[in-house]
Amino acid sequence: MPLSIDGPSTPPPLRHGVHDLAKQSETPPTIVSLSDIHGYLVEAKSALQTLTDHPEFDPIVSQDDDGRLHWADNNYVLVFNGDLVDRGPENEGVLALVSRLIEEAPPGRVRVTLGNHEAFILSPDHFNFERWFAGRVTTPDRLTFFDAIAGGHVIAAYEGYHYTYAHAGSPDPYETDAVNETLIDAAEVLAATAGTLDDTASQRSILDTHGRVLGVGHTHYKGPDAGLVWMDFKHLPSDAPPQIVGHTRHDEPQQKGNVFCQNILRNNLDTSGGEGVFIETANSLSALIRRGESETTKVTYC
Repeated sequence: MPLSIDGPSTPPPLRHGVHDLAKQSETPPTIVSLSDIHGYLVEAKSALQTLTDHPEFDPIVSQDDDGRLHWADNNYVLVFNGDLVDRGPENEGVLALVSRLIEEAPPGRVRVTLGNHEAFILSPDHFNFERWFAGRVTTPDRLTFFDAIAGGHVIAAYEGYHYTYAHAGSPDPYETDAVNETLIDAAEVLAATAGTLDDTASQRSILDTHGRVLGVGHTHYKGPDAGLVWMDFKHLPSDAPPQIVGHTRHDEPQQKGNVFCQNILRNNLDTSGGEGVFIETANSLSALIRRGESETTKVTYC
């Protein structure tokens, strides 16, 4: 069950960045971001609830009697920064959570950037990772996911106040609306051939024709010539444009110049705590990290 959204499309001005939302609000919304959930629902819920547990912030989610999280209707934008699925035990639960939050929140308030594991859904025959959730999709599953891309719910990148959000990032500047349109173009190509004799060829071709977003490296998938969903953090130079990325695993958030990597959830699975979110306002960037079962600490970067 790839991401299935029962609701209206996100209009172009709101799908690409926070600035139009900020113009509509007396108080600019705060951006909260979380990357690389990888099917670990319990840890993802814990990360989202760090705001509930910290006295400085209003909750971004509320929890019902059955333990399900819901949009708390506070002034936030929530960015899921790629790799919702694979590896963990509750992939469908994670997708249900994200779908529910998209449907409950106002348009443009919940954004999902494409990760390399979501890219498996685009080109399953090429990557041939059938052992993983995303590699076992059916043609109807893929068409549902293409609809989520066409509707602006799944995007390549999101422009924050001072940082751009993409799963793996780029050493060079780019326009978020341009790369988002590139992703839509790729989904349209795939939708036209899904389930036909041309399907496998289309899956391979988009990696080249839409390489800015979907391309893999020539010597390694995550090499320095890879696209926005694949490049390893080590290939992002310290003078790269300001970005918040995931993709490359760390024990703690990493900073390299104006580039930050927030992929910490999986490296802390064996400990109590360790998961967290990034928080960007018009004037600051910080992270909330859970320390143990009940303590949440704030790390301020600027």
